[in-house]
Amino acid sequence: MNNLRTSASARIGTLAVAALASITTGVYAQSFCASDGQAQPMQLMERFVNADCASCWIDPATPKASPTQVALDWVAPGSKGEDAPLSAVATRDAQLRLQALRKKLPAKTSAVVQTVKPVQGGALRVSHGTPVADYVGASIELQPIPKAAKGQSWTAWLALVETLPAGTEGSPTERNLVRNLLQTAFDGRKPLAADAPNRFFEARSMNIPQGAKSERLRVIGWVEDARGQVVAAAQSRCETTN
Repeated sequence: MNNLRTSASARIGTLAVAALASITTGVYAQSFCASDGQAQPMQLMERFVNADCASCWIDPATPKASPTQVALDWVAPGSKGEDAPLSAVATRDAQLRLQALRKKLPAKTSAVVQTVKPVQGGALRVSHGTPVADYVGASIELQPIPKAAKGQSWTAWLALVETLPAGTEGSPTERNLVRNLLQTAFDGRKPLAADAPNRFFEARSMNIPQGAKSERLRVIGWVEDARGQVVAAAQSRCETTN
């Protein structure tokens, strides 16, 4: 039994490494997915749905994102657990995000809109590779490190989302359903080594939950300063290469 567990763990680890490697290698040339060349969103809209609410997903009053906004859709676990109507797509990452925003779990739905207030210097870039089995490699980078970050600990968020067209399961608007989440510290309190690149960077392999369609996956990232103000946001776009 222990040998089987060890073998399974090793296989999972190998797949995760392969997914991470696909960001920076030419192993998968079919597509390139990054925020390069895209306009930076001016606002971040986060729509929260309680998994207990069966009608919330199809609510015609759901706020729609404007062309200058990027929207994320969080389904938070409710009191009914696995018996909740939306439990299949609920994630505890939604609870983590609500805590960061100092918001309570809504009884039905709620929306939070934050204006992105860029600081001088530093451009945000997000990217992801081609899915390998149940994993996808993803990265978030702020370069160069803004002067405003010196002496502070900022927070970077990278959400793996499944973009669902309007009409999916009756939704009145397109949704970017959060499927996985990376939260990491961009620590400007530590001096850079003489040979270190002048950037904040994080790359991870992210698990793709069961049921998610890999062709609809992309990443949305943002950075918050020490006060929780969003200072940068970006979203990936996939382009087919020859």
